[in-house]
Amino acid sequence: MTAAAYAELAAASHFSFLRGASHPSDMVAQAIALGLAGIGIADRNTVAGVVRAHVALDRPRQQARDAYSAMKKDKGLDPALTDAERETVDGPFRLVVGARLVFVDGTPDIIAYPRNRHGWGRLTRLLTTGNLRAEKGDCILEFADLLAYLQDLLLIVLPASTAEPQRPRRNMVDYDGIAPAAPDAEKRLVLVPPTVPPSLEGILHRLVREAPGRVWLGVTMLRQGDDRRRLARLMRIGAAAGVPLIALNEAFFAGPNQRPLHDVLCCVRVGTTIVDAGRRLDANAERHLKPPGEMLRLFADCRQAVTETIDFLARIAFSLDQLSYEYPHEPVPARYTPVGWLARLTVKEARKRYGSRTIPEKVRRNLLEELAFIREHNFAFYFLTVHDIVAFARAQEPPILCQGRGSAANSTVCFLLGVTSVDPLYNDLLFSRFISADRGEPPDIDVDFEHERREEVMQYIYRRYGRHRAAIASTVIHYRPRSAVRDVGKALGLSEDVITRLSGTVWGSFSSELEEKRVSEAGFALDNPEIARVQAIVGQLLATPFPRHLSQHVGGFVLTQDRLDETVPLHNAAMDARSFIEWDKDDIDDLKLMKVDVLALGMLTCIRKAFDLMRDHGLGEHTLEVDLMAEDDNVYAMLRKGDSIGVFQVESRAQINMLPRLRPKELYDLVIQVAIVRPGPIQGDMVHPYLRRRNGQEDHRLPSPGPGYNQNELKEILGKTLGVPLFQEQAMNLAITAAEFTPAEANQLRRAMATFRNLGNMNDFREKLVGGMVRRGYERDFAERCYRQIEGFGSYGFPESHALSFARLVYVSSWIKHYHPAVFACALLNSQPMGFYAPAQLVRDAREHDVEVRPIDVSYSVWDNSLERRDDGSLALRLGFRQVDGFREDWANRIADARAVDAFVSIEDVARRAGLPERGLRLIADADACRSLGADRRAALWEARRTPAAQLPLFAAADAHELGTEPDAQLPEMPLGEQVAADYQMTRLSLKAHPMHFLRDLFRGEGVLSCQQTSNARDGRRVRTAGIVLVRQRPGEGNAIFVTLEDETGITNALIWARLFERYRRPIMASRLMLIEGQVQRSTEGVVHLMATRIADRTAELDRLSETEDLRPQLLRADEVLHPQPPRAPMHRHPRNVRLLPKSRDFH
Repeated sequence: MTAAAYAELAAASHFSFLRGASHPSDMVAQAIALGLAGIGIADRNTVAGVVRAHVALDRPRQQARDAYSAMKKDKGLDPALTDAERETVDGPFRLVVGARLVFVDGTPDIIAYPRNRHGWGRLTRLLTTGNLRAEKGDCILEFADLLAYLQDLLLIVLPASTAEPQRPRRNMVDYDGIAPAAPDAEKRLVLVPPTVPPSLEGILHRLVREAPGRVWLGVTMLRQGDDRRRLARLMRIGAAAGVPLIALNEAFFAGPNQRPLHDVLCCVRVGTTIVDAGRRLDANAERHLKPPGEMLRLFADCRQAVTETIDFLARIAFSLDQLSYEYPHEPVPARYTPVGWLARLTVKEARKRYGSRTIPEKVRRNLLEELAFIREHNFAFYFLTVHDIVAFARAQEPPILCQGRGSAANSTVCFLLGVTSVDPLYNDLLFSRFISADRGEPPDIDVDFEHERREEVMQYIYRRYGRHRAAIASTVIHYRPRSAVRDVGKALGLSEDVITRLSGTVWGSFSSELEEKRVSEAGFALDNPEIARVQAIVGQLLATPFPRHLSQHVGGFVLTQDRLDETVPLHNAAMDARSFIEWDKDDIDDLKLMKVDVLALGMLTCIRKAFDLMRDHGLGEHTLEVDLMAEDDNVYAMLRKGDSIGVFQVESRAQINMLPRLRPKELYDLVIQVAIVRPGPIQGDMVHPYLRRRNGQEDHRLPSPGPGYNQNELKEILGKTLGVPLFQEQAMNLAITAAEFTPAEANQLRRAMATFRNLGNMNDFREKLVGGMVRRGYERDFAERCYRQIEGFGSYGFPESHALSFARLVYVSSWIKHYHPAVFACALLNSQPMGFYAPAQLVRDAREHDVEVRPIDVSYSVWDNSLERRDDGSLALRLGFRQVDGFREDWANRIADARAVDAFVSIEDVARRAGLPERGLRLIADADACRSLGADRRAALWEARRTPAAQLPLFAAADAHELGTEPDAQLPEMPLGEQVAADYQMTRLSLKAHPMHFLRDLFRGEGVLSCQQTSNARDGRRVRTAGIVLVRQRPGEGNAIFVTLEDETGITNALIWARLFERYRRPIMASRLMLIEGQVQRSTEGVVHLMATRIADRTAELDRLSETEDLRPQLLRADEVLHPQPPRAPMHRHPRNVRLLPKSRDFH
């Protein structure tokens, strides 16, 4: 028997979610190391992990092929490999891919492998059938479904079923005739497998009749005590059915050391602990890959079952390489080719824009170049698809604002098709030069739509192509530090308070381990075996991205000419009427499938609502026009002052601090502004050199290559950015021009820059880049500096094409803010959730721009925030009912409808005529929205509690008041501090005062300065400042933490070095009211930072505002610390007291 006489055909990866414990690549690597002839990846009702396994095997093989080809070329031979050479290089190891089918009707599990491309299509359609019957994450298959899709499938029948209850899909979409699993399935919460499953013998005989020669009976020897008896029984059953036995190990992990992780995952899945799991856990660690010799020893009574695996492997001719892809054929008139029709559309629009006779030479030249490239690479259908989607959005009533971006979106073709508003006549952007022919994929085009209306566009795509040809890509949701600690801690039986303390010390989402010092900060030690076990297993989950489940991509559609479900299974998304495929964007790239990104952008919603408000209030008709030249210096003057709260892309504290330093004067300055405040440029040491050169403090003359080369080549690449490569396109251009990268190598560099955080393979290009530049005559120091700057893009650099598209929205939003601040604030509030700031900060900024903000009031407010004319003709902002937590839009509409008939005179009148339920009535009273009726918060609440929610029939005919007059209750006046605390609880903001106003005397007595006093302090002065925490961020490599505090006078930006952060980690992460001691640092541009030396948590002082209200001001969306929320209070407390602030929505 040879060493390679066995193939494991029942291997599961960690894409058998919460079952498998190893990465697909680890399973492949271990199989090769053990000398197996091959491995079959068959995850549970999914093929989500097979691309990862395929790539893990194919990449080293491709590298070996390239090396062999290069060796032949060096010898003067044809570098193309023959079939025999390819087989020699690739080696004998085989990877086959399939799925473990689990049935809800009790049918034993069956592992299905496609023997050819047609069989793969049958398998993926079978999985799609089960997926679309079920809620997201479940799969409802029955034996009859398998019989309908049997063609070209090889089947390994397992002795038993591992089925679990599944949830039928409610409101199933109409998809290719797929019916529910049972007539009443949609009415049932779960489908539970029957207690008496079909007999194994009956299943085998039926399959042998339906699929002769393609059925095996799988058997394992897992040291369970009865292995030999079970084997003998299965041998008799197989012989009776005429089915050969095949040896399996049902491996859930690569090596036995991963058994503890597998046990924990099992407990997480079933919702129990290791102590209580009992027989739900395997008795031993035998479910790992085993070498052929061990399998032969285990199957000594049936050696043929081991050799049968080799015969089975030989029957399979399918590989993922066979998945050919054809982009949908967009309809074109009969006499046109696709590129001809595209040319016709673009030329027509060019003549419309530039004049019917003369198209500018630059535009004409760009069109010819781009259309030639599109023809060469067969991309015309792709551009026509994007044009069609954008045309649909613009044709709606009202039109949906949209804008394209990406490497091709800012091209002349896309500009003329209306995909982008950036005119290449005035902007020089790259299009085809850096789209490598070896990519086999279209140029990158992302189209942003209004975030509140994108769903209309997405449903149009489903209708346009059919659900069998269009679906969203998936996103693999991986374990992050906090989720890993929580799941592992629960599985190991730790108490909730211990888990909360451990997870509460974790910052952000990208830690690769639970560090010992984090454990110590939580008050624990690793000499406690339970804590050590948590740390070890959490470390395994975080060491490489470990998937927990699939979700849908933010908007990347995969479209096909033929059936998409014959390439990859489809799933129901959590949202109704959406479906997604099992593969994520990396899988799609690896298989060279095309993706159209239909994305949501909150600022487009805001701009559209602002335009509507301006039209409704006589401020002109505005659209997102292409001819907006962005030349108004008043707008740039506002930005140069750092006045950009709410403005798209430049509203973060880092961007606000950069604006006075960069001092933008034109649109391209905003392009740089958008791109430069990113981790990539910061870590690549690009920011300070650029600013020094821009301010004339540093010479920006660029070196030249040696003789014989273009002496101005770097100026042509880096001239606009003063010799600093700020954009990814510049990095690729630099590599091609200065280091003689091929287009294919430049594309590999692009991917390395895009995935450096995950793959860490930028170092592969170091010698290629540096050595290439040195060979062409550049100094090594300069070449090394260029490499370091390019390496920074691995920590998120920004493409110029995206930055320019975003810069236009920066200008448009800035223009609205400068000239119409009330409109801007109203539109921003009505577009929430979006942007960087919470409503409290947006309202405060509006008031600082002389906008009168009026409170929510039942006599004036509608659902949305609205604008009202003041006596002087200016606009005031009226807050709407949407700001009240828990209030419903239909309640607001009832109030507005009733008010249109006649004004309200009392709370009883509101209840009677608007028909509000009791909860709605109490919410408007609790929000202090009844002052126009002569009732403050307490009086309104008193009245609301005694007012019936609806009119009684007895009084309806007479339309009489139902309540008698009640004597004045003489309620005590509510203190202002309690009013503010209640405002924050109900609306997350207060127009009455800032919380710090009530604590000013306390802090003044301690010598603590206000934020305004700190901003005015001289450079170098040591001060103490306290304020509400708005946001905490730790960009780049985490050497510094930025904290923004707010009080009644303004903002203070504090910088905390990493070494200090470790000392004060708990108060920094836990504080909502923070006191910082440090030194004032003032830049030459007037930007002030407080360089922290000591931090204290003063959150408890907020309790001074109110004895009844739990005040916790809202963190901004960008805060990078998620706080555990206090436990819910008993229900007998006042409703306001149990509504705590939501967790912040982090950016990482």
